[in-house]
Amino acid sequence: MSYASRVGRARVSMRNPQAQAVCMRCGIWYNRTTLRFQYEWRGAQLQNLYVLVCPDCYDEPQQQLRAISLPADGIPIYFPSVENYDADEIDYRSVATAPVIDPISGLPIPSENLRVTQDCQNRITLPYGAPTGLDANGIMPLALNNGVPTAYNVLLPVLSVFGSSDTLYVTCSAPHNLQPNAQIAVTGLAGSGNGFFSVSIQTATVFTYPTTQAVNAQLTSTTRMVTAQVGLPRESVTFPMTYGQGSPITHPITAPGPPTDVVAS
Repeated sequence: MSYASRVGRARVSMRNPQAQAVCMRCGIWYNRTTLRFQYEWRGAQLQNLYVLVCPDCYDEPQQQLRAISLPADGIPIYFPSVENYDADEIDYRSVATAPVIDPISGLPIPSENLRVTQDCQNRITLPYGAPTGLDANGIMPLALNNGVPTAYNVLLPVLSVFGSSDTLYVTCSAPHNLQPNAQIAVTGLAGSGNGFFSVSIQTATVFTYPTTQAVNAQLTSTTRMVTAQVGLPRESVTFPMTYGQGSPITHPITAPGPPTDVVAS
């Protein structure tokens, strides 16, 4: 009759004796030389868990636990020549004339007669009016500003609002801690002055921002001014203004003055 082995899967040899050990996972006996330590990724290197396992119980180290080691940046090339994306991405308005057809390709040649404002700024095809998709109730409360976590949607301690021409002067009861060209979201003002704006700093407790018909703005019981951060188009550091019907808009070209040939749509 046969008997079950008392040493599990370990080999017993009188000529070549080997130590026996138990797998720490399945509990089956093996020769010690058959078992190996279990490793796992810890950061960018493998860490010994000091768990002896058999070949069937061994787990390959999980690559998702491995830290990504990024190589050093390459050496910049000398005198690079890059694409002028600012010029490529701007679509200027041109004078509507009869199209000229290229005799070889058969494609129309765009007119080179561009429409400009009185301050010699090329007109673009962006719509006029208040920016779409901006909501004072949807401001991200914490965001990275140049890699530094910065709190937004912070309520400003507004004490009074005074309008002069196209500028609103806001006085706070405590330091506002704003920086030049910082952005704010305004709601609850009677008249004009609600929306998203870039501010100019006067003192530690006074700042201004441009708007249309600022003299009509008045504080109410629901007025709320908070800090904000909105991504602006290329080459813009503030919310530029267009004067006419509507609120301030983002504009990829910062003109020294408001365009005067705005056509209301």
